[in-house]
Amino acid sequence: MMKNENRRYFLQKLALGALVVSPVQKLFAQTDRVQTVLKSGKAKIRFGVITDLHHDLIYDGLDRLSAFISEMNKEVPDFIIQMGDLCFPKNENLPLMDVWAKFKGPSYHVIGNHDTDGGYTRDQVVEFWKAKAKYYSFDANGFHFIVLDGNEHNPSPDRPAGYARFISRTQLDWLKKDLDGTVLPTIVFCHQGLDNDAGGLENGTLMRYTLEQANLKNKHKIIMVLSGHHHQDYYNHINGIHYVQINSASYQWLGDKYKEVRYSEAVDKVKPMLKYTVPYKDPLWAMVEIDQNGTIRIKGKQSVFVGSSPEALGVDLTDYVYPIVPFISDRRL
Repeated sequence: MMKNENRRYFLQKLALGALVVSPVQKLFAQTDRVQTVLKSGKAKIRFGVITDLHHDLIYDGLDRLSAFISEMNKEVPDFIIQMGDLCFPKNENLPLMDVWAKFKGPSYHVIGNHDTDGGYTRDQVVEFWKAKAKYYSFDANGFHFIVLDGNEHNPSPDRPAGYARFISRTQLDWLKKDLDGTVLPTIVFCHQGLDNDAGGLENGTLMRYTLEQANLKNKHKIIMVLSGHHHQDYYNHINGIHYVQINSASYQWLGDKYKEVRYSEAVDKVKPMLKYTVPYKDPLWAMVEIDQNGTIRIKGKQSVFVGSSPEALGVDLTDYVYPIVPFISDRRL
């Protein structure tokens, strides 16, 4: 009798232990389709991320993107994505797109605010890049990915001056419908930060609230939001969602106040606007891996500044909120 009771107790404890699973595992357990992915051993995603190359400003954009594509072809991630400010949609930039097309796998695009400089439209950018759309979603290995277009115009007469950085009601309604239509663990990409009021989305609070409400319906559905735009390296955890800023592949902008000559005369003639920046010697990008337990691993790149550092130039770093650094941090979230 004692043996049977002990056995029953052991089985009860075993059953309870089996219920202690991560939020992401709970999401994976909800559909037959995801169970098929789990059984296939592919319930893990790896993707490469690069952002803010600014090919029309940096003097070695082709080399920087070529280095990224070369490493991605060696690493063989499930896909790659660039998160905006890649290049203008003009014929002179077709060689850059030829480099991008050398990746031997799926690739995706996010529109940045500078991609339309010179009077181009976002529709022209989509066509030139052969992107899916201005905003869209896709699935891979049992995960759901959402690409937002943070470059819509805020109709309010009180909006801040500068580039459009807004999510319209139409796109917001699409986002809610898209979130309602998936049970998969979800990652969101947006050029501008949803968590940074220093030049991030004007309605970033509303966007964060929308994601949080979706998580109340289906707990921990949205795992992470990745952004570029700010050319910095930081991380925030807000109401259960990871917000990760991916640093620029190329530089941080400083402006007229800190202009200095750092390059040879020949280079300055080609890209004179570089005088207003602190470039990174080496291109930066990140590899992101997420497993079915919800563990996120980010492997970044390290470099150094070309020329004087922001501190040496006397830059007031409080204007940037977060530090200006020439690297992307490794993270385990």
